[in-house]
Amino acid sequence: MADDYYKTLGVTKEATADEIKKAYRKLALKYHPDRSPGKDSEEKFKKISEAYAVLSDAEKRQQYDNFGSQAFSQKFTQEDIFRNFDINDILRDLGFGGGFSGDFSRVFRSGGGRGHQRVYRTRGAEPFSDYSDADGGYYYQNNPQKGQDVEYQLSISLNDVFGGAEKHITLKKGDKTEQISIKIPKGIKSGQKLRLAEKGLTGTDGGPPGDLYILIIVPDHPVFVRDGNDIMYRKDITYSQAVLGTSVDVETLAGETKRIKVPAGTQNNTKIRMKGFGIPIFKGSGKGDQYVIINVTVPKKLNQKQNDLIKKLVSENL
Repeated sequence: MADDYYKTLGVTKEATADEIKKAYRKLALKYHPDRSPGKDSEEKFKKISEAYAVLSDAEKRQQYDNFGSQAFSQKFTQEDIFRNFDINDILRDLGFGGGFSGDFSRVFRSGGGRGHQRVYRTRGAEPFSDYSDADGGYYYQNNPQKGQDVEYQLSISLNDVFGGAEKHITLKKGDKTEQISIKIPKGIKSGQKLRLAEKGLTGTDGGPPGDLYILIIVPDHPVFVRDGNDIMYRKDITYSQAVLGTSVDVETLAGETKRIKVPAGTQNNTKIRMKGFGIPIFKGSGKGDQYVIINVTVPKKLNQKQNDLIKKLVSENL
């Protein structure tokens, strides 16, 4: 169960910004690690600071009120919560000085993940001393941070899926832009992701860049419909062609035109298989098939001659 930020600070949901700040100051002075050493106090200080980071920001507070504590904690990461929350300003306001570097969420991140590492000194520190090496108390040492991963939606055609392709995108990283080439493998499906290692945002403190994930989107094709690795293609023929049999020209994704035979007596929606003319198997060998779906058309209007001929067919039980 996610913490209730209002209860954490001991205020009501109707509390004003000044009341929230006053409640935080009181609790921060009580649980600040310099004032009250120990893991329990540090964890408590983290929780009240997290609550204040949200409730002191009008936009974050509104989102918290709208989503509720449980949904908010699932939707927003620690980085989201502490973004634009300056711990140095808070510490100076409380009289503690301001020796932190980096963002607050990394300094107090729990567990063994990447972040700032707390390093204790052997000499005692004054309760309200600054967080710096010269104090003789403890200071914060930056660990390398991997950059954030980035997801980019890339729309490609079914023809790109069939033949493979190379695409170029422009990715904005801070105030810079980078041109990135992406090789599209044959047979990839809409919704799949391609990972480009270390093409995401720049790391901090010497950490590696994040990864770039390319989310593939394949819009509907005007002629072909993909079904797994197979391709569906609809072909219209007349009633007389279906009865007597015929040969028809069929398009393929390879850009070729193939002539296939339609046997006499072919029924509506019959599928004729073209082996090996489908989508290449993703990261494998071979291809799917193309199926030609026969659509027997019925004329909406007949001239007099055609009408007479149809009547003769009726007399022959056709």
